[in-house]
Amino acid sequence: MENSPLSDTFSLLAKDFTLPEIKEVFDEEKAIEFLSKAISQLLDRDFERLLQICYRIDLGENRLKKILHEAKPDQIASDLARAIWERQKRKVEIRRRYSEG
Repeated sequence: MENSPLSDTFSLLAKDFTLPEIKEVFDEEKAIEFLSKAISQLLDRDFERLLQICYRIDLGENRLKKILHEAKPDQIASDLARAIWERQKRKVEIRRRYSEG
């Protein structure tokens, strides 16, 4: 996988969520789908670890609570995946901006 904002974002998340390495070309939706499955497992088996990851990546307590309390039960994992993805994507963009300038 080439060194792009997408692959950098996926790499950041792969460590926390033990995501598989992706060899084929994929898009943001595919990455969020992988992340969503990992989050679903953590919701079921290790909620405390999920909370620790959200705290460490600085998702934001209000954002996390809103998703956990307001999303439909079958949408929690995908809503959380999207929010986490967006947060990490912003981090990658900021790092790139400051490393170039």
